[in-house]
Amino acid sequence: GPSGTWTTVLDPMDRGGPYALTAEQGLENVTLRDIYFGDVWLCSGQSNMAMTVLQVANASQELAAAAHYPYVRIFAAAPARSNVELEDLEQIDLPWSIPTAENLGHGNFTYFSAVCWLLGRSLYEALGSPIGLVEVAWGGTPIEAWSSRRVLQACGLPEDTGRREGPQISLCCGACFNLKAALCFVPLLNLALSSSTSPHQHLSGPQTPSVLWNAMIHPLLNMTLRGVAWYQGEANTFLNTDQYNCTFPALIADWRWAFHTGSARQTEPLLPFGFVQLSTYRRQSADDSFARLRWHQTADLGVVPNARMPSTFMAVAMDLGDEHSPYGSIHPRDKQNVAHRLLLGAMAVAYGDKGLVFQGPYPTRAVLEVTRGLLNVTYSQELICRQRDAQAFEVCCSSQGSPCQWLLAPVVAVGSRTVTLALSGCRTLVLGLRYAWAEWPCEYQACPLYNSQGLPAPPFL
Repeated sequence: GPSGTWTTVLDPMDRGGPYALTAEQGLENVTLRDIYFGDVWLCSGQSNMAMTVLQVANASQELAAAAHYPYVRIFAAAPARSNVELEDLEQIDLPWSIPTAENLGHGNFTYFSAVCWLLGRSLYEALGSPIGLVEVAWGGTPIEAWSSRRVLQACGLPEDTGRREGPQISLCCGACFNLKAALCFVPLLNLALSSSTSPHQHLSGPQTPSVLWNAMIHPLLNMTLRGVAWYQGEANTFLNTDQYNCTFPALIADWRWAFHTGSARQTEPLLPFGFVQLSTYRRQSADDSFARLRWHQTADLGVVPNARMPSTFMAVAMDLGDEHSPYGSIHPRDKQNVAHRLLLGAMAVAYGDKGLVFQGPYPTRAVLEVTRGLLNVTYSQELICRQRDAQAFEVCCSSQGSPCQWLLAPVVAVGSRTVTLALSGCRTLVLGLRYAWAEWPCEYQACPLYNSQGLPAPPFL
């Protein structure tokens, strides 16, 4: 190629293995063994993606089960930053490897990502063919650091946005194988690898725009991916929160273009992209930045996929709070439910299981009964009411010329698909309705509304 790197795209191969791949030139040859073909998923984000299997609920049980999944292979890049786009990773924490208790639970916030592992393991169980998992995560990092300059320009952000003088934000302290492309991954390949000396223990990663795109994503663009799992956003509750409705869809579109182009068009143009909607942090907080960020994660449409975010899926996590997590309440230990909700979306969106329910119930219309002071909200699915929380719903009341005032609208009745709210506190115009608009909206798995599959209704505005 133009860079002087020899590349080739293999003919399609059947899923499975093991295979051996030999490259020859004259009298010289190199053979790679123990190659498997299947789907590669990229897992990226900040510290909730970096949390290892060692740190989650039932960790010892999860680690002990690693030996049952030799056809799931894992790879972890070391945290690195660069001011220019790199062609190769500077360091690798874990080369392509068979999962073991040691490399799934190497330490705290190192490798291997629990969300990534649990998702990949479940994909293997569902599909019955090999899965490759690539972890590229760094705690405390904003979306701007993972974005190319194209994304920043598209959203009108200066290229130095996010730079910090003095201490950085420290919120989080408190491949390449695919059936179509037939590119392969090989365990224990030791070409140009070095052990990482990056300070994993520092959960406040770089804030500078594009430095993680340059060093950790750009080197991977020749991989053929089947999908992406993304768990990020906490850092952006303090930085450019209200630009996230632009930066996130723009990052998704840009990564899709870049991986499609970089993989010789083997990665599909609408690369399936799953993400975790923010969980919880502080139980008592007047700040609504978490609620706003959750809304912006859906491009202000509340549910995905949507017109601005096609071929995406979301795991709602606001009901998985963990106040007593030893890693801080911002790091809930229940990653099993997170991964299960991602799995449902992946099977529906990436693998085309049309009959699979992967979203929670979402409102489709609201009818105001003025004389009775009631608001009837109709949902997309059958409802299971786990909690009649008087603070879950709020209405925006406004008299002519006055600003909107959000008042509680207690639930008075729940039908099979409807919720009836009392508007006794609102004696003027009702201009809006919101649900679960709080940093910590409910207790563990006890938000008010779910569907029969146990998926929570997402927040909305």
